[in-house]
Formats: sequence, C-alpha cells, structure tokens
Amino acid sequence: MSTATLSTNIRTNDSLDALEYRAIHTGAIAGLLLGVLSVATVVPAATNFEACLMIAPIPLLGIFVSLRSLAAIRRQPETYTGTTMAATGAFLSALFLVTGVGYGGYVYATEVPDGYERTSFTSMKPDTVEERGNIYIPPDIAALAGQQVFIKGYVRPGSHRTISDEFLLVRDNNECCFGEIDKVKYYDQIQVKLTAKQTASFDLRLYRVGGRLMINPANLGRGPEFPVYLLVADYLK
Repeated sequence: MSTATLSTNIRTNDSLDALEYRAIHTGAIAGLLLGVLSVATVVPAATNFEACLMIAPIPLLGIFVSLRSLAAIRRQPETYTGTTMAATGAFLSALFLVTGVGYGGYVYATEVPDGYERTSFTSMKPDTVEERGNIYIPPDIAALAGQQVFIKGYVRPGSHRTISDEFLLVRDNNECCFGEIDKVKYYDQIQVKLTAKQTASFDLRLYRVGGRLMINPANLGRGPEFPVYLLVADYLK
C-alpha cells in the first residue's frame, strides 16, 4: 500500500470517527420538547383566547431555540448533530402557534352576537382602589346596568334542576366557584334567568350567555343566596 493511499485512509477514518462521536445539540432537544408542549396553545383556543395568548410564549421560545440550534449545527457540523430534531421542533412550534392563536382569535372576534356588549367576571371585580373607596360595583360594570351584555362561564352544580331555565353562572369550575358556596365571591357569580325557549343542563362545558344585566347593590354582604348580579338572558350557547 502506498503512502498516499495510507494517508487517505487515515484521513477518512478520522473523519468517520469525528462524525460517529458528534453530540446531539442540546438546543435541538429543547426545541423539540418545546414544540411538543406547544400543543397547549391549541387546547383552549375554542373557549379562552386569553389563555392562548398566555401560553403563546412557549411556541415562540420553541421557534427561537430550534432556529438557534440549527444555526449552531450548521456552523459546527463536525461537532453537533440534530438537524432533523431542531427542524421538527421549529415546525411544531410554528404550527401550534398559528393554529392556536389564529383559531382562538377568530372565535373571540365572532362569538359575541350583534347588539351585545362583551363583559367578564374579571370586570365585575372591583380593584384595590375601588374597594378602598367602598366602591364594590366597578363603574364600567355599573354603566352596563339594563344593557344587553355577553359573558362566559360555567353552570354551578346544584344551582338548578336537571333541566332548568334558571341557574347560577360562575367564573370557573375549579376550587374558586365549585367549592363551598359560602366562599364564592359576589363578583364570581351571576344569576341567570332564561327568557327564550332554552334550558341548561349541568355539565362542565363553557356556556356563552347573553341578556340584560341587572345589578342589585342592596344584596352586597347578604350572602350567596342573594346574587348582586342578575342576567335576564335571551341567548345561550
């Protein structure tokens, strides 16, 4: 075997050894993991656009980490591997970001019927300054008294019959509002009376309700059996 051939074989073997011992770039692994976790952006899209926006940093970070990993692998191909992994992470992150935020934004923009003003349980809670001034009905909510409003919430179990045209709508179905009724704050619940030929049955799904908002400040402090907020509803979905 000639010297030139031997030298070529040595260089080839060295190159193969270098490729064999390349490490998977940690950014590629992290990017793929973030891409998979980004599916959480899609989960609340049909019900809670705000939740989509809160989760959106996950796919954004996944795109950043994956693209940065791809750049590092291309700069040092003899040291790192993981191109497919990083590319997959970037793709999943972008897919779930566009799907979740896009669909969530569409639902948010189209869910309020014409003639109704969007409001929420968060808006019904007075802030610290208002509470210090003994203002327990936020001015923005007080201004909606007698107006047609739209709100989303959950039917509290036990607040109605199996099928009913009157029930208690609460902010969420977690410990806040599905716990002891005495612990539910007045701004986390609203009594709903349906006027249309519609009824509600208890389940865990989110309800969209629209109707005329009534406010009874005299019920403040009287207990959960005397709701401060009442919605005479003609829309239920």
